[in-house]
Amino acid sequence: MNALLLTDGYKTGHHQQYPKGTEEVYSNWTPRSNSYAPKGCDKVVSFGQQYVFTWLHNYFQDHFFSKPKAQVCNEIKEELSLYLGTDYDVTHYEELHDLQYLPIKIKSLPEGVEVPIRVPMLTVVNTNPKFYWITNFLETILSTMLWQPMTSASIALLYKRIFKKWTLATDKENIDFIDFQGHDFSMRGMSGLQSAIISGMGHGAVFLGSDSLPVISSLRKYYKAEGFVLGSVNATEHSVMCAGTKDDEIGTFRTLMTTYPSGILSVVSDTWDLWKVLTDYLPQLKEDVLARDGKLVIRPDSGDPVAIICGEIRTLGGNTPKDKGVVELLWDIFGGTVNAQGFKVLDPHIGAIYGDSITTERAENICQRLSDKGFATTNVVLGIGSFTYQFNTRDTFGFAMKATAVVVNGERRAIFKDPITDDGIKKSAKGLIKVDVIDGEYVLIDEVTPEEENEGELQVIYEDGKFLNSTTLQEVRDRINATV
Repeated sequence: MNALLLTDGYKTGHHQQYPKGTEEVYSNWTPRSNSYAPKGCDKVVSFGQQYVFTWLHNYFQDHFFSKPKAQVCNEIKEELSLYLGTDYDVTHYEELHDLQYLPIKIKSLPEGVEVPIRVPMLTVVNTNPKFYWITNFLETILSTMLWQPMTSASIALLYKRIFKKWTLATDKENIDFIDFQGHDFSMRGMSGLQSAIISGMGHGAVFLGSDSLPVISSLRKYYKAEGFVLGSVNATEHSVMCAGTKDDEIGTFRTLMTTYPSGILSVVSDTWDLWKVLTDYLPQLKEDVLARDGKLVIRPDSGDPVAIICGEIRTLGGNTPKDKGVVELLWDIFGGTVNAQGFKVLDPHIGAIYGDSITTERAENICQRLSDKGFATTNVVLGIGSFTYQFNTRDTFGFAMKATAVVVNGERRAIFKDPITDDGIKKSAKGLIKVDVIDGEYVLIDEVTPEEENEGELQVIYEDGKFLNSTTLQEVRDRINATV
């Protein structure tokens, strides 16, 4: 697809609509509100910029600059003439093709840092006065691609903080477990492959567990990831259990443990009757499970996650399987140890994972309920799926890219928006900006001079087709982990 189509249709006439003599348009990318974000997401993780601008650079090279000018410009002329019902002039596109690179400068906060709401994370400005129009021509594709990795990384960080808080309270000697306690199950429920990748990279910047395989190669390509990137385990699905037949489900368990005599093996256990698995089959398989050189992980997949893992709250203290929940039933069969903090830790040969409809609120409730029952929260892994990562929009953090400064006939103008009918969320910064760190917090300072704009924490990462100040996955993870 022609790279010039990577925008909203209404932007195709904006080069004619700016004041005559416009030479520069300067915009910033800012999270404006967390009103729709999960409770506890008070800041936003800076993440995804390097991927987005590398992708955009490569796309323009492959689908515009490297193709004959007549071909790509005539193609867009024909398409837009039909689209707008006019003889569309493509002179500005032809001039861009002659230039052979995107004449923009991108400044960004470091990836992996947390940014308060209403503090810009990115600025975009044209570097050639002839192409003042390109700054906000790119707004659409940048918005499309930037909001999701930042949103997913921010929510993943909230999960990790929940896990850390409860691990410190119930099993602090096992703190490294939290790197794997949130596992990405989201790929099948995302809106498309690119959505799965950019969201999955956001998760992978925070956690080390994922079943979204394309994320690994993307982190290697765009963030120079080396060695181990993300991990998972051997695991079944319902088709495997069904193929083994309902009448011989216990035989399927035996076969699986024979096939995988060591390591972690996750078995979906509610294809038919979870409680029968936990009260009939597993007691019969106890010696086989304990004889394995590894952990058998029981995976429920239906119902209320909190009640399934922790037991029905309305009958807390009862003795039915539903009253007890998965973790307590596993303790009844396999036992374990009581750690120095006084919490029960399952025998290392057995564990649990739940990955259906998990939210940050449910994760908090599961940890709270397990703790209340005297169990370490490290007895369970939570699969974080599209119920968390796809149920978001650009509005989750109110992301927007807005112009705040222009140069017209050599005169710099500070511009801003502040709709009288709005509640203040859409009010933009004004003029050139910089971001400083004051008392350990990123702070916006607007209406600065061009000299001051060159100072501060926003650093150039892309200019006139060249990349600068690149980062690695390890550097991003180190910044994120410093805030957990």
